[in-house]
Amino acid sequence: MEQKFYVINLYEDCIFINLNDFKENGKLEVLSGLTVSFALMPECIAFAIVAHLSPFVGLYTAAIICLLTAILGGRPGLISGAAGSVAVVSVALVVSHGVEYLYLAVILMGLIQILVGVFKLAKFIRLVPQPVVYGFLNGLAIIIFLSQFEQFKTGSGAWLTGFPLVVMVVLVVLSMVIMYLLPKYTKKVPSALVSIFVFSLNTRTIGSIASVSAGFPGFHIPMVPISLESISIVLPYAFLMAAVGLIETLLTVNVVDEMTNTRGRANKESVGQGIANTVCGFFQGMGGCAMVGQTMVNLESGGRNRLSGIVAGLFIFFIIVCGSRLIDLIPMAALVGIMFMVAINTFKWSSLKMLKHVPRVDMFVMIIVTVITVVLNNLAIAVLIGVVISALNFAWEGAKRIGYVESYDAEHNVKYYEIKGPLFFASTSNFKEIFDYDLDVETVVIDFRDARITDQSAIVVVDEVTSRYRDNGVKVLLSHLSEDCRDLLDESSEFIEVDILENPYYRVPSDELD
Repeated sequence: MEQKFYVINLYEDCIFINLNDFKENGKLEVLSGLTVSFALMPECIAFAIVAHLSPFVGLYTAAIICLLTAILGGRPGLISGAAGSVAVVSVALVVSHGVEYLYLAVILMGLIQILVGVFKLAKFIRLVPQPVVYGFLNGLAIIIFLSQFEQFKTGSGAWLTGFPLVVMVVLVVLSMVIMYLLPKYTKKVPSALVSIFVFSLNTRTIGSIASVSAGFPGFHIPMVPISLESISIVLPYAFLMAAVGLIETLLTVNVVDEMTNTRGRANKESVGQGIANTVCGFFQGMGGCAMVGQTMVNLESGGRNRLSGIVAGLFIFFIIVCGSRLIDLIPMAALVGIMFMVAINTFKWSSLKMLKHVPRVDMFVMIIVTVITVVLNNLAIAVLIGVVISALNFAWEGAKRIGYVESYDAEHNVKYYEIKGPLFFASTSNFKEIFDYDLDVETVVIDFRDARITDQSAIVVVDEVTSRYRDNGVKVLLSHLSEDCRDLLDESSEFIEVDILENPYYRVPSDELD
C-alpha cells in the first residue's frame, strides 16, 4: 500500500510524519498534549506569582516556550514552560528594578543560550556531578516551599488568623491529598487540574490578585535605558537565568534519553530554548526552561514526538484567548497546595538515605550546594561552587593515583619506567619523584601506554625530567604516546625538547555531544 509523507523542514534536520503511523499514534500524542497543557497551566501560573508577576505572564510564557521548543528543540517529548528555577532567580530583579528589566534579561538569557548551542558547549553539562544535581534540586525544592507562605498573608502583609486561616489550611491540605492520592488510581486526569476545580468555596482566587485578561500581548521592546549601567544590572541575572535554565533543561534531556532509549541533541535543544526565551522577552514573558514533572507526565501519557508539545502549546494559547475568565476563578489555596507538592516531589528524599553510604566529599558537596541555594537564593552560584569543589577533590584523588613499574634491560643498558595514571597539574610532583636521576645507564624509556599527558603542567614536567637526565648524559625516549599526547608535545616543540621512541595510534573517544 502506498504511504504518504509530509515533510516539515527545520533548520538542521527534518521531521517526517508517516500518516499511517499518525492514525495509530496521533491520537495518543494529541491526548498527551492536552493532558500536559492542563498540568502546565497551574504550575506556570503559580511560578509567575512566585516571581511577583501577573499570573497571565506565566500562562503565555508557557504557551510560547512549550510551542517553540517542541518545534525547534533537539529532544522530542521534552516539555518546557515557565519554570520555578528561573522564576526564583528573577525575583530579585523584578523587586528591585521592575518588569521591564526582566524582559531585557530574558532576551539576553535567550541569546546566551543560543550561543551555548551554536558553539557546542552543552556537552559540559556532563561535568555536573550527581551530588551537585541533588543539592540543586533540594535547594530549589526548599525555596519553592518557603515562598508559598507569602500566600498565608493578607494584602497588607499581616498573617492570616481565625477562620480565613483555617479555610486556607484545609484547602491547601485537601489539594495536596488529591495530588498525592489521585495518581495512584488514575493518571488519565491531571491531579493538579482536579485539585483546582474540586473547590467551590468563596476563597481568595487568582482574580483577586490580578485579573487574567483575554488576548495576547503584542511585540514589546523593553523600556530600559540603553546604557552600561542598565547592562551591568541585567547581565548578571541573564547569565544566572541562562545557566540555571540550561542546567535543568539538559539534565531533563538526559532523563528523557534514558527513559526512551534514544539520544537527544543537547546543543540543538540549547538553541531551541534560546530562541523561545528571546521571543518571550519581546512579548513580555518571564523566561523558562524544561520542566521535569510535565515531561514525565508527557512520557507516561504516551507522548514521544514533537506533536504532543505542539498541541500543549497551542491549547494554552486557546485558553488565553477564550478561557481567561476560568483562570481568574482558580483558588489560591489550590495553587499553594500544588506548589507544596511540587516542592515535595522535587526534593530528592533518596539523597538523605545515601548520606551514610557516599564519600564524605560528596556528602559535603550536596549539603553545601543546598545551603548556598537557599541562603543566597542563587542556584547558578551554588552549582558552580559544587562543581569546583568536586573538581578539586577529583584532581587531588587523581594525583595520588599516579604510579609506575620499573625494569632494567642489562643487555642494552636501558632503564624502563611504565607510568600508570593521568599526568596533569596535580600529579606532576609525584611524577618527578618516580625517577632516579643518578642512574648509570645509556637510555631511559618512559612508557605512557597506561598514562596520558593532559595539560601544560604535564608537558613542562616531562621536559624537566628529560632535561635532568640529558644533563647527566642520559638519553630519554618517550614511548607509546597516544595521538592527542603527541599533538600536545608537537605544539610545544619550540619550548621543549623530547625524543619519541614510537608513535602507535591510540584512538581517544570523542567528547563531542551533538
